[in-house]
Amino acid sequence: MTSWQPRIVESAMLKYLGIVEALDTDIRNGRIKPGDRLPPQRAVAEALNVDLTTVTRAFNEARRRGLIDAHPGRGTFIREQIPVAEKPGRNPSDPVDLSMNSPPQPQAADLGRAIAEATAALLSEPAGTLRLHYQDSAGGEADRIAAARWLDRHVPEQSFARSFASLLNGGRGNLTSPSRVVISAGAQSALYAICNAEFRPGDAVATGMFTYPGFKAAAARQGLKLLPLDMDEGGIVPESFEAACRTSPPKGLYIIPSMDNPTTATLSEERRHALAEIARRHGVIILEDDPYSPLHERKLPAIADIAGDITWHVATLSKCVTPALRVAYVTAPGEAQAQHLADILRATSLMAPPLMVALASRWIGDGTLERIATAIRQENAQRQKLAVKALGRENFAADPEGHHLWLSLPPRWRAQDFAAQAGRAGIAIVPGSAFTVAAAAPEAVRISLGVAPDRAALDDALTQLSGLLRQSSVQTRVLV
Repeated sequence: MTSWQPRIVESAMLKYLGIVEALDTDIRNGRIKPGDRLPPQRAVAEALNVDLTTVTRAFNEARRRGLIDAHPGRGTFIREQIPVAEKPGRNPSDPVDLSMNSPPQPQAADLGRAIAEATAALLSEPAGTLRLHYQDSAGGEADRIAAARWLDRHVPEQSFARSFASLLNGGRGNLTSPSRVVISAGAQSALYAICNAEFRPGDAVATGMFTYPGFKAAAARQGLKLLPLDMDEGGIVPESFEAACRTSPPKGLYIIPSMDNPTTATLSEERRHALAEIARRHGVIILEDDPYSPLHERKLPAIADIAGDITWHVATLSKCVTPALRVAYVTAPGEAQAQHLADILRATSLMAPPLMVALASRWIGDGTLERIATAIRQENAQRQKLAVKALGRENFAADPEGHHLWLSLPPRWRAQDFAAQAGRAGIAIVPGSAFTVAAAAPEAVRISLGVAPDRAALDDALTQLSGLLRQSSVQTRVLV
């Protein structure tokens, strides 16, 4: 047994890393030598007055760095050959982005290969090079037909043929008319253009008391006033919207109906009908931002299905496939509004990227888009399980098929301090102030699970956040 005296490097961001750094330093300074046996983990925990899990994590990290080897039944020993640098692989101190709400890229989706092969196939077609030229600002007819099919994917197959025949004969059935569809370069440009089309500076737009920062930015740029509505675990409370309309009806209502950003709430079908009915009675335009519904295996009707004549529906592919496509499908309340939106987009973003639009249409037709969304949904479910394991299910709100969560902090933590401390540890998260519409910001943070390159990196980052949660804000700042 070695005479190593366990200690923690005080400058370390987290305790377990402090143990590893102390061990590394003592090995390289010759205080302990190759082949020496370390004390049992429980003895180290007692000597340092820390949890056994902290020591276990430190020993695991030391093994990953190539400092020690564990031999069941014999103990843990300093390796005979210590690497000059850490073992190849991810360094736990490497930054991990849990701030951008992008979908993961699971191996099952094989997105890189799929994009390369589909692009090559498109360009090899007889008219493939036409996709390299300027396109209609609303999108080409074939692409708008494909978009309408994607938007109607929740329609049961047995009724699709009848509804499509009705649509061709001038009726609507249960389907989206391609003439009401506009294709934009992502949801953000669509949201900005819709605000420009429907609202004027000084108009009030109601939204949840926490809402998407991109919409906040678009509203601020155009001089709109955001009216916060009460929210609960089911999303926007219809009674709060009704009360606001009775006092002074807002011009618009902005809603994320499924997997709300940031709260993760999904509006029930009953609430969707209730909000649509209130909006109709009070003459309120609905702006339905719906990026996450393709990740739900169970399909709910869009608000545009309930009140299409007063609803703008925006469905981006950024959250269910990849932001790199820069393709969003907008359903306007009518054909005239669709044309007006296309005119605005022509003056701002001109058009959606033609090659990416063609790729999306191809994937809608052959089922690839649905398969990718399914693979992302399944990967999200696995990553959400890691979050439950690290953080405890009772501490945060999440949708098991989504790729973000809304973490409420214990009283000893302020959201800004927690996010700042996580940043010092190389983990980017977003404090609640970025989402708040009301005066007071919540002591909560949004954690996005998709950008982490793999589950191991995500698990490491979530475990570090869990360690921060157990510390007090003051104690953590002293350690840094």
